[in-house]
Amino acid sequence: MLAVAAASLTAGVVLPSGTAGAAVADGPTVDQATRATFQRLADAVFADRTQSLVDGAGSGPQQSHPRRASGFTGTVRLSAAQAREEGATLDALRARKSRLAQLGEKYSGAHTEVALDGAALTGRRATVDVTETTSLTYEKAEAGRPATTGFQAHHRLTFQADRNNAWQLTDVRDTDDGYLAVNQVARPAVAAPATSDDPPSATRSATTRPAPANPKNFSATGYDYAAMAAYATKYWSRYNPDYPDFSDAGAGGDCTNFVSQALKAGGWQHVPGYTTDFHKWFGNAEIQSDSFVGVNEFSWFALSSKRATSLANVYQMDVGDVLQLDFDRDGSKDHSMIVTSRSRQGVPYLTYHSTDTYNRSVASLIASYPSAAYYAYRT
Repeated sequence: MLAVAAASLTAGVVLPSGTAGAAVADGPTVDQATRATFQRLADAVFADRTQSLVDGAGSGPQQSHPRRASGFTGTVRLSAAQAREEGATLDALRARKSRLAQLGEKYSGAHTEVALDGAALTGRRATVDVTETTSLTYEKAEAGRPATTGFQAHHRLTFQADRNNAWQLTDVRDTDDGYLAVNQVARPAVAAPATSDDPPSATRSATTRPAPANPKNFSATGYDYAAMAAYATKYWSRYNPDYPDFSDAGAGGDCTNFVSQALKAGGWQHVPGYTTDFHKWFGNAEIQSDSFVGVNEFSWFALSSKRATSLANVYQMDVGDVLQLDFDRDGSKDHSMIVTSRSRQGVPYLTYHSTDTYNRSVASLIASYPSAAYYAYRT
């Protein structure tokens, strides 16, 4: 059963002066009840997307659960074009669910909450900012595997009023860098290829199972891998104020900064020097090396310093190891994640920023981005 909770609408809503609850020269009104309906429709849209991934919701376009968003009619509803767009999104997510099942993973339930962060009215157009918080429950109970995975994502919805002042949802846009939530189908943001003088090259990792055995020696390096996982688990959604937040800094966002923080919490020591020298690695509230916050620069530092080695297969990763993705296979890596759990069946689970996500299985990533290049690192 999908549970959906309504968030408070009493704070955080900003509308132009004189527009809330008042007519604007033959224009529509946006009062508290209308804002509440905006939120409920947003809630229905993202709940529908999440439910498409849940086992038992159907495996084909005609076997899905009843769409909650399609039940909105009258004063606030989906536009015809947006209804088609949501239908295509749900079809893509059901295909993702099928790929996941082939990889041995299913979800037995989901919980979605949508909070209204702000709204603005300009003429006959209303823009509504929301935060989606979603958790999915893994179907099979496996030793060592987390019970749930989840994320927080931010979206902007556009509503247009028709001649009768009825509102239609005409656009849904993800506003996080990365587009890496479990129920998102937008193409991930891709950073411009980075260059450097003679950087080391990582070895691409296979994504097939079973993977050759390569157990991690947790005492060999002296690092505290449990501390790395604990840090990532603590700060996956509430950022550590001791570091800057690069979530709105463009493609890639805060992902590598977050991974570096977790590694530092587990014992990685600073290597001071010029920020642009990939042989250096350091980060605090005031200054960060490129290797601390940059996806490719991190790879160059980790390999050249021997703090990490390439793994042949992503399923060899264990707690504290790092995974990077190159979505368009152009040779420039785009996203960094850290392993926070591994089941006894050999499935690693990753936590990351942009979009903020905890305990997402590597199988889910492979099912979502089957054409990406994967680079796994043993730390």
